[in-house]
Amino acid sequence: MSSVHDLKARFQALLRPVMHALARAGVTPNAITTAALLGSVALGGALAASEARWILAALPAWLLVRMALNALDGMMARELGQASQLGAVLNEVGDVVSDLALYLPFALRAPEAALPVFLFAAAAVLTEFCGVLGQALGGTRRYDGPMGKSDRALVVGAFALVLALHAPAAAAADWFFDALTALALVTCWNRLSRTLTELREEAA
Repeated sequence: MSSVHDLKARFQALLRPVMHALARAGVTPNAITTAALLGSVALGGALAASEARWILAALPAWLLVRMALNALDGMMARELGQASQLGAVLNEVGDVVSDLALYLPFALRAPEAALPVFLFAAAAVLTEFCGVLGQALGGTRRYDGPMGKSDRALVVGAFALVLALHAPAAAAADWFFDALTALALVTCWNRLSRTLTELREEAA
């Protein structure tokens, strides 16, 4: 299934000049990963602590920045030879913690949808586990959709913007997050099935 991740190559091409500028300034991939994590936790805390609608409007903007930071740290690690085991750990753990920090506050914004929000957050974590499992088994890191990290950022950011502009839209939060959870489970299936196919082909 198609995914926003399929546009990654074009996004990276736009960011490559920024990557070289950061490298010249002495910024490391781990510093970028850490900045993305801290920014996500800070905004998630603000979403949980305040009922101000403008904070919701800040979420899609931050999710775009976070996507850029996530792309930059990976590019620097691969293209500039700065990959490290610590960086790999920070990247995977940071993604999961950032997702939880940014998505769980919706349970406070729409209390009637608390369970769907929690299920979606758990499914989001599971998709990342299924993605990295392929690499752990000797295959490749899977980024299959339809509800990978970039896809979640796009749809949840759009929903946050709708809520910021039209608060009554919160009434649709339960079915919205139910649908995202279902798509996340399809993503888990796609990643696991393609991992097993890849490993069987390599063993043949």
